[in-house]
Amino acid sequence: MSTSDRQAHWQTVYKTKAESEVSWHEDAPELSMVLLRQAGLTPDMSVIDIGGGTSRLVDALVASGQAHISVLDVSAAAIETAKSRLTDATRVEWIVSDMTVWSPARQYDFWHDRAAFHFLTEAADQEAYVRVLGQALKSGGKAVIGTFAPDGPEKCSGLPVARYDAQSLQDVLGSGFKLAATRRHEHTTPSGSVQQFQFSTLEKVAGTESFA
Repeated sequence: MSTSDRQAHWQTVYKTKAESEVSWHEDAPELSMVLLRQAGLTPDMSVIDIGGGTSRLVDALVASGQAHISVLDVSAAAIETAKSRLTDATRVEWIVSDMTVWSPARQYDFWHDRAAFHFLTEAADQEAYVRVLGQALKSGGKAVIGTFAPDGPEKCSGLPVARYDAQSLQDVLGSGFKLAATRRHEHTTPSGSVQQFQFSTLEKVAGTESFA
């Protein structure tokens, strides 16, 4: 899928569906917050939510006093919805961009991605994601990435997805990242369906800056 097609798809999704009508919606991002804290996130650190969409993770991070928060999504409509919920949206850095072509202006302590990477099914897009991840994350920084598990859905939002266990995700990300923790998770969609996810926490190997 091209960058323009990806943008058009997600703009349509977020312009035509309410937050609670998309299958990945969570009323509260409890697991993501737990995994970030377990990985060492403290209030003074910087964290970016990749493919944040209308996720309520940004609300939870703001409420917890996180000092440096960024949210990236390809859909401007999704970003506007998320911004509209916050009393002070200026506390957050909002980035409208396709993750595969984004050029980070800074580095972050933490990278969070719940259900974005698995939409990249082509090798070139996956490689671009890994390269941007390497550029955006500080040496020793952590990435918490959630994808559909091998027994999870084969499609989502009408698009094919790539499914991963911890090892296959590690293989795609390469030797620049070291697996620190992993767990499976059952997500119940707003319609009541159960989807199998796996979450991996990975540490960027010190001294590596970007990856092809």
